[in-house]
Amino acid sequence: MEPVQHLVASAIARIVRPAPLSIEKVMFAWRVSVGAALARLTRVTLGHDGVMNVVVEDGRWVKELERSSPAILERLRDLLGQDEVCRIEISCPASARSDRRRPRSTRG
Repeated sequence: MEPVQHLVASAIARIVRPAPLSIEKVMFAWRVSVGAALARLTRVTLGHDGVMNVVVEDGRWVKELERSSPAILERLRDLLGQDEVCRIEISCPASARSDRRRPRSTRG
């Protein structure tokens, strides 16, 4: 017996993979691969060289994306095709890298 989530993922891949590669298809595959919340914090483009460029709007997510990139790459390949994405490159604008924690109170 196969778990339902595997059946759904397999069905989605069978529907999406044959469609022509487009910006919408890439964005859909990214959203399915990382989840809606993380997809909202990122901008993605897929270059002709097969590199998925990911710009993270919140620097706190960079390490998590880097850590998870092998699993994300596997999901993207399942949805887009094995030859469409060769690697993921993650970047973060300098303004988004700042630590957004509240400053500590200094009492004397």
